[in-house]
Amino acid sequence: MSDLLERLRGRGWRMTAQRRVVAEVLDGDHVHLTADEVHARAADRLPEISRATVYNTLGELVTLGEVLEVSTDRRAKRYDPNAHRPHHHLVCARCGAIRDVHPTGNPLTSLPSSERFGFTVEGVEVTYKGICPDCASA
Repeated sequence: MSDLLERLRGRGWRMTAQRRVVAEVLDGDHVHLTADEVHARAADRLPEISRATVYNTLGELVTLGEVLEVSTDRRAKRYDPNAHRPHHHLVCARCGAIRDVHPTGNPLTSLPSSERFGFTVEGVEVTYKGICPDCASA
C-alpha cells in the first residue's frame, strides 16, 4: 500500500475504486503528473473512470492537503503527492521534467529583514531551473 493510500485511510477518507486508482497513480517519488496524465493512467487500470471524477478527486486531495498543486511554468498544473515533506522543485527548461529536491538550510533566513517590507513570511517555494540530462544529450 502506498504512503498516500495509508495517509488517506488514516484520515478515514472513503476509498471508492475511483479514488483508490487515482491515489495509486499518484504513488511514487518525483511524481508530478497533470490531471490528464492522471486520467490516462487511471483509465488504463479502471477504464470506466471519468475525467470529471479524476479532476474532482484531485481537487479533494489538494483541499485535504494530501497532494500539492504545482505550477512551475505556464504549462498545465501538476499534482505532487509529496505533501508532507518540505521540498523544492528542479525543472527542466526544455521538456518540463520535475524532480523533488531537498537542499539543506532554511530559505526563509536568506531573505533579509530589509527585503520583507513588513511581511510576516510564512512559506517559501523555490524552483530551480536547468536542463535535464536527457535534453542535454539530445
